[in-house]
Amino acid sequence: MIERYTLPEMGQLWTDSYKLKTWLQVEIAVCEAQAELGYIPVEAVAEIKEKANFDPQRVLEIEAEVRHDVIAFLTNVNEYVGDAGRYIHLGLTSSDVLDTALALQLVASLNLILERLEDLIQALRYQAQQHRNTVMVGRSHGIHAEPITFGFKLAGWLAEVLRNRERLVNLRSTISVGKISGAVGTYANVDPRVEALSCQYLGLEPDTASTQVISRDRHAEFVQQLALLASSVERFAVEIRNLQRTDVLEVEEYFSKGQKGSSAMPHKRNPIRSERLTGIARIIRSYTVAALENVALWHERDISHSSVERVMLPDTCILTHFMLKEITNLVKNLLVYPDNMKRNMNVYGGVIFSQRVLLALVEKGMSREDAYQAVQKCAHEAWNKEDGDFYELVCKDAQVKQYLSAEDIEKCFDPQHHLQNLDTIYQRLGI
Repeated sequence: MIERYTLPEMGQLWTDSYKLKTWLQVEIAVCEAQAELGYIPVEAVAEIKEKANFDPQRVLEIEAEVRHDVIAFLTNVNEYVGDAGRYIHLGLTSSDVLDTALALQLVASLNLILERLEDLIQALRYQAQQHRNTVMVGRSHGIHAEPITFGFKLAGWLAEVLRNRERLVNLRSTISVGKISGAVGTYANVDPRVEALSCQYLGLEPDTASTQVISRDRHAEFVQQLALLASSVERFAVEIRNLQRTDVLEVEEYFSKGQKGSSAMPHKRNPIRSERLTGIARIIRSYTVAALENVALWHERDISHSSVERVMLPDTCILTHFMLKEITNLVKNLLVYPDNMKRNMNVYGGVIFSQRVLLALVEKGMSREDAYQAVQKCAHEAWNKEDGDFYELVCKDAQVKQYLSAEDIEKCFDPQHHLQNLDTIYQRLGI
């Protein structure tokens, strides 16, 4: 992934140096397990742990000749270790190291993502509480519907993020899996107990039934869950973009001192962060297809998945991590305009209260069909007219006045009626 979207703490997990570090972790864990079970001398393991090292540049030089990354790595490690190096990689195949080490990378990446997710959760909780009573119009099909609060909208976002957190916590167990089962996964040249001990040392569980590789359904699930999280973030970003439109302007991205919105138009304050998040979500979702296609490998293994994962997995982790930082900062610093919300809610004389008038008429004895027709007539007469006033039209309507007093009508236009049960949602979320 390009540096523009790479935060240092996540980026370093996907460097060649970190990858080789995890390879060495796996090799040493296997040596320790082999020694504990009496397969290799304890003294050799001590020497390996003391001397083992690698030089990423040297590994690349060797790989240019041997055309095999794991062999190049082992060759370089043995240049440091010497004779005791003959016990490294004993009975293993390359995928034992690659797949087990990859699990370590994925778990470390997921832990960083979960940390960022917690920041977003706290930001949403705070803003949802701050705007618990900030009344605005709800919209369906992009059209004014009925009153809600901005806090209610944010509470919905929070609930979705909490579901994403639960999925990612469960995902951690799905990917915290290693395999030290040898060529084609039959344990022909390595004791299954070595796998169990090695994985225990590394904080992983042995794969239930590996082939020469860990089945790629696990990795596909990993990418899909991050894509789902990215899609949730995009939903929030799209909402912010819509609410920032000049003709709406109910919220706005923070515009920092010295920031400029357009090279041509000095007045512009564009929702660039939200738009960036939308674009990045598209990239992450695109990788789900590649991840699913990686599942179908030939027989006990091929390496068609390898080239895909070298790009797909770091990109997906780095971008998801970046998205979470961006959306968290966006939520924390969001500019909210309650006066504009009130203005938009009351456009055309409060047509959004049409259902309350309808129900009041029905409660007073008018048939629903007649009530709907009478209210719709007033609403459509007010709709899209500069001086349109639904409230005034309702008050003057002869049919309506037969059933509703001025006080009855006034009650229909009180937005608090629509908010009376929102505490239920806040209680469910613990805010």
